[in-house]
Amino acid sequence: MNTNYYIPKETCFTDLIQSIWQVQHTTNLETEYIIPKGAVEIIFNFSEDGPVTARLMHTEYHLPRCFINGFNTGPIHIQLSKQQFFFGVVFQPLVIKKIFRHPAGLFADTTIDLGLIDHSFYSLWYQLAEENDFDGKVSVLLNWLKKYSVQWERQEQLVNDFLCARNRHELSVKELSGHVCYSPRHLSRKIADATGMNTESFLLYKKYLHAVDLVHYTDLSLTNIAYQSGFSDQSHFIRSFKTYTGLTPGEYKRDKTFVKGHLYK
Repeated sequence: MNTNYYIPKETCFTDLIQSIWQVQHTTNLETEYIIPKGAVEIIFNFSEDGPVTARLMHTEYHLPRCFINGFNTGPIHIQLSKQQFFFGVVFQPLVIKKIFRHPAGLFADTTIDLGLIDHSFYSLWYQLAEENDFDGKVSVLLNWLKKYSVQWERQEQLVNDFLCARNRHELSVKELSGHVCYSPRHLSRKIADATGMNTESFLLYKKYLHAVDLVHYTDLSLTNIAYQSGFSDQSHFIRSFKTYTGLTPGEYKRDKTFVKGHLYK
C-alpha cells in the first residue's frame, strides 16, 4: 500500500481544509472496513478495475468518480477490487456550507456524487487524473481552492475548532455553550448543521474518537482508556464503541493496521 499525506500551512488553505491524502494499492484481500473517523471528505476515485461497491448504514453504493462523505456514525464496508486508488481532501466542517451551499450534516452517513451538486467536479476529476504523482494532484487541488475564501466569525471559528479537536471530549453542553458564546439551542443547531448530530450525541461521539486514538496508538488498558476518554465506566465505553464500529475495543486493537480506523479481511 502506498499512502501520501499533505498538511497545508498557508492560512488561505488551512481555513478551508485540514489535509489531503492519497491511497493506492494492489491487494488480494476482499473487504476494507472503515470505522467512523469524524471527518468531512471529498474523495476522487481513480480505481480502474470496475465499480467499487461500498455499504454504509445498510445502504449499498457504487462509489462514483468523485463524492462527498460527512460524519459517519457507522462503519463503511468496501468490497475491494484488485487495484484501489483514492485521492481525498479533509475539509473544515463549517466550510462545506460556504463552498457547496449545503451543510455538511446533509452528507452524514451517506456518500453523494459531487457531479450531482456541481458538474464542474467532473472537470476537476479529469484534471487530477492527468497528473502522474501525488504532488501534481495536490497542486491542482490547491489551485482549485484558491477561488474560495472564508471570513470566519469568531464564534464560527470556535465551533469549527471544537468539531476538529480530538481533546475536547470532556466538555458538557453547558461548558461548550459558554465557550463558543452560543445558547444551547443555537449551538445544537450549528452542530447538527455540520454533523447531523445534536450536541449531546456529538459529545459522546467525541469521547469515542478520543478513545479510538488511544486504542490505536497506545498500550493503555481499556479501563484506563475509558476513564481518560470520559466514559462513565468500561461497560459504557465498550457499548458505545461497538455502537459506532460494530466491534469491541479489544477486537479493533487485535485487528488494527498501520492506518488508523482501517481494517482488512
